[in-house]
Amino acid sequence: MEAVTHFMNDSLDFYRWSLTIADKRVEKWPMMSSPAPTLVISCLYLLFLWAGPKYMQNREPFQLRKTLIVYNFSMVILNFYIAKELLLGARAAGYSYLCQPVNYSNDVNEVRIASALWWYYISKGVEYLDTVFFILRKKFNQVSFLHVYHHCTMFILWWIGIKWVPGGQSFFGAGINSSIHVLMYGYYGLAAFGPKIQKFLWWKKYLTIIQMIQFHVTIGHAGYSLYTGCPFPAWMQWALIGYAVTFIILFGNFYYQTYRRTPRSAHKATKTVTNGVSVTNGYSKLEEVKQKEARVSGAWPDCPNLGG
Repeated sequence: MEAVTHFMNDSLDFYRWSLTIADKRVEKWPMMSSPAPTLVISCLYLLFLWAGPKYMQNREPFQLRKTLIVYNFSMVILNFYIAKELLLGARAAGYSYLCQPVNYSNDVNEVRIASALWWYYISKGVEYLDTVFFILRKKFNQVSFLHVYHHCTMFILWWIGIKWVPGGQSFFGAGINSSIHVLMYGYYGLAAFGPKIQKFLWWKKYLTIIQMIQFHVTIGHAGYSLYTGCPFPAWMQWALIGYAVTFIILFGNFYYQTYRRTPRSAHKATKTVTNGVSVTNGYSKLEEVKQKEARVSGAWPDCPNLGG
């Protein structure tokens, strides 16, 4: 018990010390004076993950078609705004794409970049609604570990990013990811219109490929900064690399399971043909494809990165 007490006291002392080096510009901004609001919202999110399916178990799923259309296109607008502000602010401030330290001054362009990154952090909290809508529609299979891991960690980690490094190289990853989110939520918004539009949305899997490329670029960008001694916080770069590696593993597994893996039953069972569709043990390949497509639309979590 004494060891636990010492650990708690040391952790509290470390947190108090860390506040002395936090960015003073953002300490009065909404949600930034304390981690408590972010942690409470994240805990409520996890609570809903447990209680939501129980509540919906014996109820009809909500359709939410109009809600999803409004939500997804609202996210398109928000992410476009973030990407635009980061790009224009970085250009005006003369940012380097290879090595850019954080400038904690009140320069108008630096504050503009910090503000855009704050909106990026807020967008991570708004994205908790992705999961809420899945559960209300009883799409429980879409609430995968990858989906939950991404949503829950990003909101918390970006609070840390805004608190200590709301500028410099943080703009790079947020800018790339916001641009990808424009495409992603645009896809979901169009898909919400129904089958008449969905049949034209052939580019779903390429969104996953773009995300995986993003993670590799992130690692390369952070690694280059460490190698060249860029005066951007090294702890942030190492954390970013480790975080990106987890997503490469999880996304790689998701991509393989969804697009590359051949079901064992396809090799073992005797095939028959029903209405021109190959069937294995009563399970058609057409049904398999449809299930995979359904998983992609929900298990495809948009996984951003902290600064690369």
